[in-house]
Amino acid sequence: MAFIKLYRKKLQENYHFLDETFKSRNIQWGVVSKLLCGNKIYLKEIIALGVREIHDSRVSNLKKIKGLDPEIQTVYIKPPAKRSIESIVRYADISFNTEIYTIQLLSDEAVKQNKIHKIIIMIEMGDLREGVMGEELIEFYGAILKMPNIEILGIGTNLNCLSGVMPTQDKLIQLSLYKQLIEAKFNISIPLVSGGTSVAIPLILKNARPMAVNHFRIGEALFFGKDLFTGNTIEGMHNDVFKLYAEIIEITEKPNTPTGELGENVAGNSFSMNDVTDLGITSLRAILDIGLLDMQPQYIESDDTDITIVDASSDMLVIDISNSKKNYKIGDLVAFKIRYMGALYLLNSDYIEKTIE
Repeated sequence: MAFIKLYRKKLQENYHFLDETFKSRNIQWGVVSKLLCGNKIYLKEIIALGVREIHDSRVSNLKKIKGLDPEIQTVYIKPPAKRSIESIVRYADISFNTEIYTIQLLSDEAVKQNKIHKIIIMIEMGDLREGVMGEELIEFYGAILKMPNIEILGIGTNLNCLSGVMPTQDKLIQLSLYKQLIEAKFNISIPLVSGGTSVAIPLILKNARPMAVNHFRIGEALFFGKDLFTGNTIEGMHNDVFKLYAEIIEITEKPNTPTGELGENVAGNSFSMNDVTDLGITSLRAILDIGLLDMQPQYIESDDTDITIVDASSDMLVIDISNSKKNYKIGDLVAFKIRYMGALYLLNSDYIEKTIE
């Protein structure tokens, strides 16, 4: 059985790097746990770091977090669906919002539960995912200011996740100006300006973020140490907190080209002779006990750089080990580094064992 392993020491070191980075700049931050898909083993590891604020896009995961530690501040990080209002008020201390109708539902439910539900108003700033349009913000803010049992904690924005728009200094200055505009209009103080996710870390490290932007939501950088501007690993961080291990279940010398009438494979792909440079030459192929049901090959990379991923079917991954200097045998484990989207697939699979070292 293939398994994914979390390396505790590397996770701790990444967390302490980020925590020091933010605290030294008087920035609040929360850990985005959606990558973990509600896995309690790994959630406990996050809580053990000393995290006091956890963000997720699934209310069922926030429920698990509250079950593990009721004192952790939970944040629901997408506009709530109508059918989830009751559970969001129950298990999320804060939610991100963009619709007056939805906030009114949250208000009504918070009254029923005798709770104060906090919200962050998300502003559209070019990435074209969720967010109130800037020209509508003042009217929007005024409409919800007096709703019972609703506390407006702050404003925020999301960048890079849909269209790839980067959180430049100019974008964050614009977000700061929205804060000033609202405060001046309503004679109030906005305590929190949430400037984005892991993609903003390079700006923070350069001390290029406006001081008014005082909150960030961090997931990918914690687990992968990635600088999303350059694609490189942030100096001082680890890019391999998670590793995938899959077992070899067959090793055989086989031709490079299939024989017979060809059609689409299970993934809807067709074999092309253009994919083979050495027609007629055989290669040493190994089959691993993992497939498309659990992962996507483009999101994993073997630690053994001499291995080539050939293709995958639903439950098996074929690799070419011809050029490897290792003498692989049946039963050996092959280790892979994982990219963010690859980890999402793996951690969401019930067929992949989750372990810790």
